Amino acid sequence: MPNIKSAKKRVNIEERNRLRNTARKSALKTAVKKVFELIKNNEEPDKVKEAVNKAYSVIDKAVSKGVIHKNTAARRKSRLLRHVNKGTIPA
Repeated sequence: MPNIKSAKKRVNIEERNRLRNTARKSALKTAVKKVFELIKNNEEPDKVKEAVNKAYSVIDKAVSKGVIHKNTAARRKSRLLRHVNKGTIPA
């Protein structure tokens, strides 16, 4: 446990940021899962495209906030679109 005032503040800030980052990662995973649910249920292409756009937006926002690395985001978007085009869901 820190004794210095500024170190105590850092602990609080780090905890706040950790919770915020966890929420963003969770939202990212949820957005991707929604796309896979739509694919699984054979929904209309318009709904799938809308969900993919939302997932891309969430992924890009996570990169801009420093939650995930830009290459990780590119990989996730690439894999997501590959599954959408094939009409499959990951195992």
